[in-house]
Amino acid sequence: MSRSSDTEAVYDLTDVLEFDALESVRSGSNILVSGPAMSGKEDLALSLLADGASDGQGTLAVTTGDSAMNVIDDVLERAPDGGPSTVSAVDCRGDGSRRGEATESGSYVYHVSSPGDLTGIGIGITECLEYLHNNGADSGRFALTSLSTMLTYTDRKAVFKFCHVLSSRFDSAGYLGVFTIDSSAHDDQTLQVIKQAFDGMIEIRDNDSRREARVLGLAGQPSDWREF
Repeated sequence: MSRSSDTEAVYDLTDVLEFDALESVRSGSNILVSGPAMSGKEDLALSLLADGASDGQGTLAVTTGDSAMNVIDDVLERAPDGGPSTVSAVDCRGDGSRRGEATESGSYVYHVSSPGDLTGIGIGITECLEYLHNNGADSGRFALTSLSTMLTYTDRKAVFKFCHVLSSRFDSAGYLGVFTIDSSAHDDQTLQVIKQAFDGMIEIRDNDSRREARVLGLAGQPSDWREF
């Protein structure tokens, strides 16, 4: 859900994760979801998107692995009250060309050549935001899965700058950004550089076959680990 003021949207993410720090997250915020492989990062990101889609918010995903249509279908399955015309995706598994197209169901998909085509991804995000706005979505949520794939195509400084630029774009559009990263795939220096681009983090871990999360940086001290 979001609550709009005269200046910005404020997002309540506690329907997905019950942490006080996630009860009032301002638009323009970028949140990094960090955890090892197979810890549920992408599932959490899609749940956050679907939570917004259920409330009529715009939904925009950048996918570096799965197809755009699979991601869109996944979000709509989780949000049966959501409308296809307010769900969009940038597909980074392209054939070398950049192109955007509305699907038969009314969603919008933009294709880019690879996860390293940051310029193309930026163009796709802009086109998707314009499409969503034209369909009545004046606020919304964005997810990128995953930065780890992007980092295999380009360097960490470029990825850091890309994330930082998106924060300003989402602030203007009234969107909240969620990005996933595989914490086990990178050295500490790379993780520290990337973390600096974000307003807060959700860390995920497996603890004796239990999936736990904590929130850092959004409000006060880091939260305690909690099963979810």
